[in-house]
Amino acid sequence: MSRKTERYPVKSANSLWHIYRTVPFAKVVKNFAVIQISRYMPFLQMKNWLYRRFLRMKVGDETAVALMVMLDVMFPERISIGRNTIIGYNTTILAHEYLIKEYRLGDVIIGDEVMIGANTTILPGVTIGDNAIISAGTLVNRDVAAGSFVGGNPMQVIREQATI
Repeated sequence: MSRKTERYPVKSANSLWHIYRTVPFAKVVKNFAVIQISRYMPFLQMKNWLYRRFLRMKVGDETAVALMVMLDVMFPERISIGRNTIIGYNTTILAHEYLIKEYRLGDVIIGDEVMIGANTTILPGVTIGDNAIISAGTLVNRDVAAGSFVGGNPMQVIREQATI
């Protein structure tokens, strides 16, 4: 299973120099403010409301996004988190990547009842299936099958069918 991203080549300077051609500056400022407030927000219902209302994310009921989680500032609307999922402390979820000769965008889909350990990084275009467990400190660089337990950098399957 690989990542599903859309690729956009750039002709001159690296793609980060083209950032405000890809996303409006005002959107980035608003998203940054909401994400920073949410990173310190101790009230889960309020945090999920902010994500849904101002970032246009899909966030399932009873999902818990821990303190210091960093969501994609440019394209948070491309992140979907299922029901009763836990996103661990200081995790980063990206829906974009700016490279030298291109930038890439990809939806991040996190299923229901997923457990993501602290300090994990999830790259664009990744789908994490229902009931999966992601070990702390993992670089999620490809899809994770439902019920799997994965961990490490590079990410390895630890068990095919995990139980929470």
